[in-house]
Amino acid sequence: MRAARANSLPPEFLVATLLQESAFDPGAVSVAGAEGIAQFMPETAAGAGVDPFDPSSAIDGAAQLLGTYVADYAQRYDDPFSLALAAYNAGPAAVRAYGGVPPYPETQAYIDDVIDRWAKIAAAEAPRR
Repeated sequence: MRAARANSLPPEFLVATLLQESAFDPGAVSVAGAEGIAQFMPETAAGAGVDPFDPSSAIDGAAQLLGTYVADYAQRYDDPFSLALAAYNAGPAAVRAYGGVPPYPETQAYIDDVIDRWAKIAAAEAPRR
């Protein structure tokens, strides 16, 4: 997946995140107001210059955001992918406030679900390489 590689992410990680966010539904809208395949909040999408309902724009934006988080957290934490997911789900301010994954059950379950999906996708893809 081009967007993942362009942002130094394992493609399976981005796929697992998008699967968790919207099950790849570009028209998804959550009860909280998150929009599109990558479930951007309107303010976040606007700030990132992303059209949340355009799959290409949203995937590129999600990859860029996650890649930025991973790169930033890799300098300070042992598990930058979990922290990147925490920031994507709960916001980077929550990660800063708690000095790591915030103690929100929803965020913790989200991280576990994405990491589990990532492992399954990577295992399924391994024989193809």
